[in-house]
Amino acid sequence: MVAAAQSIWKTSAQVGCKIAMLNSRTVSFAIRSGLAVSLALASIEGVHAVSDPITKPYGEWTSPITSDLIVAESIRVGAPSFDGDDIYWLESRPQEKGRSVLVRRTLDGKVEDMTPPPLNVRTRVHEYGGGAYVVRDGIAYFANFKDQRVYRQPVGEKPEPLTPENNMRYADFVAVPNTSNLIAVREDHSGTGEAVNTVILLDGQTGGSGKVLVEGNDFYAAPRVSPDGTKLAWLTWNHPNMPWDGTELWAADLSGDGNLSNAGKVAGGGDESVFQPEWSPDNVLHFISDRTGWWNPYRHEDGAIIPLQSMDAEFGQPMWVFGRSTYGFESSTSIICSYSRNGVARLARLNLASRSLEDIETPHTDIGDVRVNGSFVMYVGGSPTRFSELALHDLRTGTSDSLQSSSSVKVDADYVVLAQAIEFPTENGQTAHAFFYPPKNAAFQGPPDEKPPLLVKSHGGPTGSTDDTIDLNILYWTSRGFAVVDVNYGGSTGYGREYRKRLIGQWGVVDVNDCVNAARYLVEQGLVDGERMAIRGGSAGGYTTLAALAFRDVFKAGASYYGISDLEILARDTHKFESRYLDSLVGPYPEQIERYHARSAIHHIDGLNRPIIFFQGLDDEVVPPNQAELMFDALKEKGIKTAHIAFEGEGHGFRRAENQKRALDAELYFYGQVFGFTPADNIEPVDIMNAD
Repeated sequence: MVAAAQSIWKTSAQVGCKIAMLNSRTVSFAIRSGLAVSLALASIEGVHAVSDPITKPYGEWTSPITSDLIVAESIRVGAPSFDGDDIYWLESRPQEKGRSVLVRRTLDGKVEDMTPPPLNVRTRVHEYGGGAYVVRDGIAYFANFKDQRVYRQPVGEKPEPLTPENNMRYADFVAVPNTSNLIAVREDHSGTGEAVNTVILLDGQTGGSGKVLVEGNDFYAAPRVSPDGTKLAWLTWNHPNMPWDGTELWAADLSGDGNLSNAGKVAGGGDESVFQPEWSPDNVLHFISDRTGWWNPYRHEDGAIIPLQSMDAEFGQPMWVFGRSTYGFESSTSIICSYSRNGVARLARLNLASRSLEDIETPHTDIGDVRVNGSFVMYVGGSPTRFSELALHDLRTGTSDSLQSSSSVKVDADYVVLAQAIEFPTENGQTAHAFFYPPKNAAFQGPPDEKPPLLVKSHGGPTGSTDDTIDLNILYWTSRGFAVVDVNYGGSTGYGREYRKRLIGQWGVVDVNDCVNAARYLVEQGLVDGERMAIRGGSAGGYTTLAALAFRDVFKAGASYYGISDLEILARDTHKFESRYLDSLVGPYPEQIERYHARSAIHHIDGLNRPIIFFQGLDDEVVPPNQAELMFDALKEKGIKTAHIAFEGEGHGFRRAENQKRALDAELYFYGQVFGFTPADNIEPVDIMNAD
């Protein structure tokens, strides 16, 4: 076991050192990742040494990390919560067509599904959802995806609908102490035009549609009730802001009969993003704000806002979904929190009296969904050697247990590639960030006169980020001979507000530049083949993919997953949450219509001469399916190799196992046709237009 760990460390360190020597500004996490191997090899089995690897073209290597293995053994875990001694979380299961199930774990370790099929715990508020359930005293309340009604389910009983059948959606539930009431965000789609968002009070016994408590603004999130039940805090913002641009934190008195009074703004504004308001056990309001340029923690007490920690690190996250949490209260004087620097997260204890921060040792480098209950902290964590998992950390003993992993796959260490964090030069004398994964398969090596093809990943959002957690979808490529670079282009979160602001008015420019420069950087270092580079991405990452192929000649192929080809159509035809997002990313529409056309790949087919494969869900409410169809038809007519695979019953992102499998294998098949290799896998052929 030790020898195997040293072997892995040697491979990772060689790559990290090579990058570091070639550019002094490059940051390599090889040492951190290498040390983490000894902590996590329990989940990476079958370790052995392979001598005399077979020489075979990149892309044709045989790999045990198949698409069947990935989808059969993988789930998504998240949204943990405590209810007394019981623990709850959500599992999204591709094997059940993406159904999201509420799971309960009792004090004695018994684990059971709460949600019977076909119920699906998922809300469509803001389309992206989140905050889909709450549990109080053994009673679960949750939103069901199909009808968007709220259901009530005591432990051991069948769930029953609490709200009527109508066009209302609910999210971000919180229980009101000493009552049977809930407070939630409601999105009303019953009228014409844009949906109406409010904060409502819902009777947890009799139900109904809810009583409106707060209204008038475009968006609301994070309603939070003080432990004594006398105060309510919430976040709100208006078009054209997104929550990471500018939000306001409000608070009011809450009466026993569910009425608000003395409402007032506490913090925030058009250029300050406030995240996760929470009340301490002694009823003092705390929150995260980026007023200094970084999401840092604050307290509101006696009318004053008191900074609790000022550092160049992110204690907050972009609020794409409801219910995100990066901290909780160990006591009235101590917060357990997560923060990140340069894409690496840590768990820490923040002493509220001394305002000192002390790191807590964990085996994870990506930490989110933090929940605290006395001496225990629960979170979703991952690392280069640990799949994303639900972890329970005992603050008294310092031990961490995995309650549920996102994958039960036992990966042979001969196929595990540790993420290498790189910082590379980009436009305007700036630098950008990415994680690099060289190809690795102990049974094979590439021809001595060849370098591996490169796959550039562009994450969604675009206000999002990627991390270094081990990902079977990346190992699928690296174990077949591809190098992968996962880019945190300008505009990504985790590097401060100024880094996020690089994308303002520059979407389709900065993100494309950074993806291009990441690829060029790796070519210059002699690590990849500059003539065999592809780019892929989903949603906003799909837009960057299409823009890079339309406006640059660096990449030879691409894969667009529900990507945007026409910004104008997106501005005119998308859901409320993102309907004004492009105002900041591109410019006001229709005033800047020429800019929208200039940055939309669909209007620049003449400059597009690269093969593209399109994947699209036909029920997508975020990116209309006709965008992929328009682009596919244009390329087909022009004589460019292209393919289009549409999935019925899928929305914005693929949740069904069979569709995830098909997309992954079809993308490999497509690259084989473009780059001239034959995958070792037995893949159902893809109908490629204009194929040789």
